[in-house]
Amino acid sequence: MIETASTIALAGLTLSAVLCGARLVRGGSFADRIVALDALLVVLVSGIAVQAARTGDGTYLDVLVVAALLGFLGTVTVARFIERRGA
Repeated sequence: MIETASTIALAGLTLSAVLCGARLVRGGSFADRIVALDALLVVLVSGIAVQAARTGDGTYLDVLVVAALLGFLGTVTVARFIERRGA
């Protein structure tokens, strides 16, 4: 049961990643591209969480926390840069 659910979840996340990548390439402004990159990171973290649930391995959780923290710090840094630049 968990195999089927995780396969469906990973397929949905793959579709989401492709759409985020398309928005990243096609993006209108710098802020749009940053939002797409942040959404892509959320999809990546979600994929790691699904894989951790699928395998039952706790080592994925360390990677999940590090990826989430780095993504958050990167988004905050870019948001402050955009705010100061006035874009």
